[in-house]
Parts: sequence; C-alpha cells; structure tokens
Amino acid sequence: MGLKGAWEVVKADFNAVFERDPAARSKLEVLLCYPGFHAILFHRVSHWLWKKKLYLLARLLSHIARFLTGIEIHPGATIGKGFFIDHGMGVVIGETAEIAENVTLYHQVTLGGVSLRKEKRHPTLKEKVVVGAGAKILGPFVVGENSKIGANSVVVREVPPESTVVGVPGRVAKKKTLKVHGVDLDHHLLPDPVLEVIKAMSEEISELRRELEEIKGDKGRKRIETIEQRLARLEKLKRMEEEIGVFIDER
Repeated sequence: MGLKGAWEVVKADFNAVFERDPAARSKLEVLLCYPGFHAILFHRVSHWLWKKKLYLLARLLSHIARFLTGIEIHPGATIGKGFFIDHGMGVVIGETAEIAENVTLYHQVTLGGVSLRKEKRHPTLKEKVVVGAGAKILGPFVVGENSKIGANSVVVREVPPESTVVGVPGRVAKKKTLKVHGVDLDHHLLPDPVLEVIKAMSEEISELRRELEEIKGDKGRKRIETIEQRLARLEKLKRMEEEIGVFIDER
C-alpha cells in the first residue's frame, strides 16, 4: 500500500468517528480526545512493521498504544478501513483476527482465540458488523456481514450474515434484518426469544385453565378434544424453546 492508499485508510477511519458518534463536535476534538482513533492509528503503523517482519518493534509500538489508550490490538491483526472503536477501554483484538471494512466495536469487546497452536485462532468479522459493549467473540469462525452482537454476549460459533446474536452462549435470535444505508448502530434493539416463548406458554396455560373450568361444567367430549389440541400446541412450544440455543446451519 502506497502513501496515497494509506492516507485514504486513515481518512476513512477519521470520518467513521463522525458518522457513528454524535458526540464528536470537531476535528480537533477527535484528533486529541478519541482513544479509539488513536489506537487504530498506532495499529496501522505497527501492522506495517509486522508485515516487514520487524516483530519486536511492532509489539513495542502496540504495547505503547495499549498503555496510552487502554486498547490492545495485536500488530498481526488485519483491520479494514472505516474501523471505529467507541470509548474503547478494555478492547482486546488478537493476532489472527480479521476485520473487514466499516466494523464498529464498543468498549470491553474481546476478539479472542481458543487454541495454543500457531494457526488461525481468532474470529473474522465481515463488513458493517456491530459488536456491543462487553461482548466476547472467541474462536476462528466468521461473523457475517451486517450482523449485530448484543452487549455481553459470548459468541463461540459462526454467525450467518444479517443476524442478531444475544445471550451466553450467543444465540441467533433474528435473521434477515432490514438493510440500511451505512452501519446500523441500533444494537440496543435486541429480541428476547426466551421471553417470547415464555409468554406464549403462559397464554396457553391460561387458556387451558379456562377450558378445564368449562369441562367441569358440562363434561363435554368436545372440550376434551380442545384440551388435547392445546396440549399439542404446548408440546410444539416446548420444542421451539429447545431449538432457541441452536445456531442456524446454512451449510
């Protein structure tokens, strides 16, 4: 990458702050007071050193960046342009992590590894992924484009594109969200599939109670058949609840 290409990358990182943080008021404020922007600037240089096999110097620079910003990015990590870390304190990005363009991370996010071998150990985040505060993504799998990871989720399996993941362990709670121009930062609008199933079961139980009261009155066979239908629906809901923790396998 030449100087012109490097400048385009830095400019995209700088513009990402204004695109995704309404608190940014001026260019000087971002230059002086945004640790996320400082961290990615340090990383661009340390990554260049790493690619030149100047490993010790690259690690030393990343260590200085960690001391100054509270953000730890291994110089071996590959990060696309338009990268934005909001607040940033406690963010950790491992050596073999790969991050595509226009990805957003909030504070205390970890892109961690789960292997001691010298291989691909850290996750790959595709374009326009948003990772909420405190989320942990652990392992060498892919998080598909336009996906959102809920705050404090722990993701240990592949995430299909355009998915919303919540919980511990992380579960795909929603797929095929409405596409928006730019990056969708509404990571607070997360579904709760467990609560939805509980509500549905509660409604079915209330209906069963009503049916039982009617049976006590006329003891009709028709009412018994209705109860059996309700029980079948409850069994279906139970299966739905068991499937909530299973990721959708698109292979």
